[in-house]
Amino acid sequence: MAMTIEEYNNSVDKFADGLYRFALKSLGNIEEAEDAVQDAFEKLWIKREEASFEKVKSYMYTIVYHSIIDRSRKIKRFHDFQELPFDDVQHTTDNFDLKRQLERALQLLPTYQRNVVLLRDYEGYTYQEIGEITNLTTQQVKVYIFRARKSLRTYLNCLEQHI
Repeated sequence: MAMTIEEYNNSVDKFADGLYRFALKSLGNIEEAEDAVQDAFEKLWIKREEASFEKVKSYMYTIVYHSIIDRSRKIKRFHDFQELPFDDVQHTTDNFDLKRQLERALQLLPTYQRNVVLLRDYEGYTYQEIGEITNLTTQQVKVYIFRARKSLRTYLNCLEQHI
């Protein structure tokens, strides 16, 4: 059943903020996140005759997820990212901001791990839903989330030891 203009507008109102948060936390760049969400809604508009309003949320997250992967690959081609050594982090209690450090740690994760953690812990998707969005098996999703959380714990524990 084709999506109506009203359903499309409702989708924009209902999902734009969550999609943007997901893209921003994954990409770490405001302009790239805005572009990813804008591109996703453009694709939805083009495919509105085929899209189902009942499944639009997972459809949109799938589009944004693939856009994040593409943009991450493009960014890596143009920049030589080095993981930040723990020595570069300011180690005083006054400068320690857990939220900022967690966001920094998220950016250090491999793209797939970062995205599944964001979908699970920030957006509240089930393992099965994440698998559908990312084209991964439920087991792969669980493994990526486990490894990502382990890396985040290790990173934060190292910071804590240096404070």
